[in-house]
Amino acid sequence: MTPEELAERIRRGDRRALAKGITLVESTRADHRELTARLLELLMPYTGNSIRVGISGVPGVGKSTFIESFGNHVISQGHRVAVLAVDPTSALSGGSILGDKTRMETLSRNPGAFIRPSPAGQTLGGVTRRTRETLLLCESAGFDVIIVETVGVGQSETAVAQMTDMFLLLLLPGGGDELQGIKRGIMELADLILVNKADGDQQAAANRTVADYQMAVHFLHPRSRHWQVRVQPLSALKRQGVNEVWQTVEEYRQALTEAGEINARRAAQARAWMWSETADTLLMDLKESDSVQALVSSLEQAVTEGKIPPTVAAKKLIDAFRH
Repeated sequence: MTPEELAERIRRGDRRALAKGITLVESTRADHRELTARLLELLMPYTGNSIRVGISGVPGVGKSTFIESFGNHVISQGHRVAVLAVDPTSALSGGSILGDKTRMETLSRNPGAFIRPSPAGQTLGGVTRRTRETLLLCESAGFDVIIVETVGVGQSETAVAQMTDMFLLLLLPGGGDELQGIKRGIMELADLILVNKADGDQQAAANRTVADYQMAVHFLHPRSRHWQVRVQPLSALKRQGVNEVWQTVEEYRQALTEAGEINARRAAQARAWMWSETADTLLMDLKESDSVQALVSSLEQAVTEGKIPPTVAAKKLIDAFRH
């Protein structure tokens, strides 16, 4: 199938074509990269018509349960939802479970939803290297709410905020201890903080946590001068507070769209993406260079044995690549 045929089918909302396009985008083969570039050029005019929502939180906070409840509610409001879920990749085996469709059982069967689990691979930031391209493909297929679920809170988790319009941070009831454990940088990137599992015996603890974070956000520098960060309780399992979350997302989108901030933010993200892709491509070309590969074994051995510092070895590899 040619990129032109694939692009046309994706624009018609063909799910199999969309899945095939994403597989093509995620491929590392050189010939596939050329096809991907052509596919993206064809689809770019039909992208940008969604609200892009990034979701992060500590493992066990209930991200998948929230996305399922939230996604089903948003679809009931007449929207189409694409979920780009990123699973951790084992540093030992290189494998991923990719169990998000299992955890989002009802949403995965909803005809208004498209769920794509992908392995994080060696990419930092809780997203895959090709999450941005996948997002564009989903937009061109007519999905107007794109949810990017990350692998969990970490120092480099903030990458998800660099490709979305709104960043949601999910927390557990508990307050103080978790407040110290969450990185300040992630807190400052959050546009909406949700305290999940606010039901039953944890209701009181959740309310205290909401109050703690409402006080804490006043000491942080907001990401946007047109939006005051909100903290809301939520029970994703019982679907309590889900409608309020969607109302907040709509208010956020309206406020930042009217201020021109979403367009400005996406433009800045596109520029950053260009340089990130340039760096990644150069690194791949360097590793595949014959002149570099001829030196790798001897330099790695010299570094391992402590004969030369890694900085000197790196310079030798770069000089070989340049010449």
